[in-house]
Formats: sequence, C-alpha cells, structure tokens
Amino acid sequence: RLVVFNDPVAAIRKPSMAVWDSATNTPYSANGQYFLDPTDPDARAYGLSLAVEACQLGVDEIQFDYVRFPDNRRQSATFDEGVSADVRMATINGFLTEAVSLLHPMGCAVAADVFGFITRAIDDGAIGQRWEDIAGIVDVVSPMVYPSHYSTGWYGFEVPNDHPGPMVENAIADGLDRLPRPVVVRPWLQDFGYNASQVRAQIDATEQFGLGWMLWNARSNVTMDALRVE
Repeated sequence: RLVVFNDPVAAIRKPSMAVWDSATNTPYSANGQYFLDPTDPDARAYGLSLAVEACQLGVDEIQFDYVRFPDNRRQSATFDEGVSADVRMATINGFLTEAVSLLHPMGCAVAADVFGFITRAIDDGAIGQRWEDIAGIVDVVSPMVYPSHYSTGWYGFEVPNDHPGPMVENAIADGLDRLPRPVVVRPWLQDFGYNASQVRAQIDATEQFGLGWMLWNARSNVTMDALRVE
C-alpha cells in the first residue's frame, strides 16, 4: 500500500509540489491532511518513483492509496492545471496508466483504492475517481466500502452503519455490474467501531461474490474473532 497524494512530509518540505492555499499562501491542508497536487509533474513522478523502488525491492503488487484529489475542497485550494472534472479524471487516469506502463514490465501488478460510493456514482465524485475508468486501467480495484462512510439514505438505510452486511453487498454488486473488463475487485472492509459479528457480516457479503477482501483498521488491530468461523 503506497499513499501517494496525501503526503504531509513532501508537501511541507517541497511546497512547489503541494496543492496551494490561495487564502493563506501556504500548502493547502484540511483535517490535518496535506495533499500533493496530482496535476504537478514532479508530484506524480515522486509517487511513481516510490512505486518503482518498492517493485525493485521485491513487492509484487503496488496498491496506490489516496490516488485522488482532496475531497470537500475549499475554494482556496489551487492546482497547477486547474480542477475541472475533465482535468481530474485525465490526471488520475493518466497517473495510473503510467504506473501500469512502468510496473508491468518489472513484474508488478497495479492496484488502486477508491472511495466506496464510487461503485455507484456515475461521475468521478469530484476527486478524479470514475469507477469504469479506473477499473479499465489497473489490475486490482479496491473500493473502501465502509458502511460508516455512507450518509443517511444510502441503499435505503437511515443509518447505513447499522447494516454492515447489506451495505457491503449492495456496494459490491453495483461495482461488479459496471466493470468494463475482467479485473480483480478486492474491497477494503470496515474493522473499526464494529464487533466481530458486524465485521463477519461484511466478509460473508463479500465472499458470496467469490471475492477476496482486506480489513482496515488504522492501528492494524484486526478483529480476530471475526476470522474464526464456527
């Protein structure tokens, strides 16, 4: 897993690569996150060079996380090449296409993490992640289908977080229906704020499609009881 455009160290130490805040005349930050500008050539080259280095060291799959524009941006966030929908999608698609061209000859697969709602959204979610586009480029696409990240009304649930199994099932079904070609779909599942049965419900919902999965917990504190099937 390689975090690319959310990079506080690089954004602060090399502000020319950062999203710029025109209101403060400093690198743009939101919720404690600093983003590199995906439209900046040096920022893209930096992320790709890290991926190449990891592949050379023997990693066989590079999973790009935060391969997107910052979400819920303030108007003061500025980008070298602008931030229109066309620019966003061309930038993210171009980055992943270049990653494939670099890493495939080295023997590395390319994966991309995307927001969970992208499996249903018809656009790029204002962040440059359009489901059909990304699934048409990479080897593995991993939607982060965390029920807690969906707002009221999604899939008919007033509190989506209270329905882990059905939420994951609906999100994955939407994504599979829209795949432009055969590609591995390996979702991230929510392993925070849940008990073992709730984590297990997501796993069962995923496995009914014959898919693999990953559990996300920021501290890597996996709910082991959810992995023990009676």
